[in-house]
Amino acid sequence: MPTVHFGVTIPQIKRTWEEASTAAREFEAMGFDSLWVCDHLYGPQSPQIPILEAWSLVSAVAAITSRVEIGTLVTPAGMRNPAHLGKVIATIDNIAGGRIIPGLGAGWMPREFTDFGVPFPPIGQRMRQLRETIQLLRAMWSEPEVTLEGEFVHARNLVCEPKPVRRPPLLIGGAGEKVLLRVAARHADIWNNLAAHHHALPRKIEVLRQHCADIGRAPAEITISQQCLVIIAPDDAAAGPMIETAKKIFGGHMGDPTGPLAIAGSPARVREQIQRHLELGCTMFVIEFFGRDTREPARLFAETVMPHFR
Repeated sequence: MPTVHFGVTIPQIKRTWEEASTAAREFEAMGFDSLWVCDHLYGPQSPQIPILEAWSLVSAVAAITSRVEIGTLVTPAGMRNPAHLGKVIATIDNIAGGRIIPGLGAGWMPREFTDFGVPFPPIGQRMRQLRETIQLLRAMWSEPEVTLEGEFVHARNLVCEPKPVRRPPLLIGGAGEKVLLRVAARHADIWNNLAAHHHALPRKIEVLRQHCADIGRAPAEITISQQCLVIIAPDDAAAGPMIETAKKIFGGHMGDPTGPLAIAGSPARVREQIQRHLELGCTMFVIEFFGRDTREPARLFAETVMPHFR
C-alpha cells in the first residue's frame, strides 16, 4: 500500500485564535499528518467576513505544534512581495524545525489584491508571475545571493539567512489544464486539485502525466493531492441529512458531496472512496471536515478510517 497522507484544515474563517490553536493541537494529537490554512486576505464570500491571515497563522501554529507539517492552500504568487514572502517562509520553517509546505497558486479574488494596493493582472500574466516566484523562492532557499530581473519579480543581491531547515516541498494548486498543470509538471513537488474539480480528478491526473511526459519528468516525482470536503457520520442514515445540508451550504465550491469521488457517508463508505483515490494515484488528502466543530468528525475519521491506511 502506498504511503497515505491525511491533512486537515484548521478553523480560520469566523474563528478566533483560541479556536484555531485548540483545533490545531487536537488534530496533531489525533494523528493527522499536516495542518492547512487558506491564504486569503478577505473571506471568500465577502470582505466583511473575518479571517485570520495565513502566514501569521502558520507561524503561530508552528510554534505550538511539534510533528505535523503545515501548509497554505494556496498562497497567490502576486499577492505579496515575493522576496519578502521567501524570507517569511524561511523564518517560519526555522520556527517549525523543517515542517512547512508552501502552497502556491495564481490567485482569483481581485479585491484582496487591489484593496491592498497590489496589481491583479490578467490570468496569463499571473501564471508567468507564478513561474518567476517559484524561481526566486527556490534560489533564495539554496543560493548564497540571488539576482533576478524578471517580468514581475525583481531582486538584486538578495540574501536569505537563515535558510529553511529543509528544502521546502512546493505544492502548486489549481486545475487549469493548459498552463497551471504544465507549471506543476515542471516545478511541483505536490500538485493539489481544487475541491470544485474533485469530480474531474481522473482527467486532471491524466493531463498532468502527459505534461510530465512532454518534459521528460517522471510522474512519480509529484505527489497527487486532493482538496476535499469530508462528511462522516457513524452510519449512512445519519450522514444523509448532513450531505444534503452540505450541498445547500457549499453549492459546488467544495465539490459535489454526492459525486463519483465524494468522500461522504459512514466510515466504511469513506474508506471505500479513499481507496478509489489511491487507485487513481492520489495519495494525499487536504480535508475540510463538515460540521460547526470540525474536531468531532475529525476524531471519528481518525479512529475509524486512518488506521486502515497506516
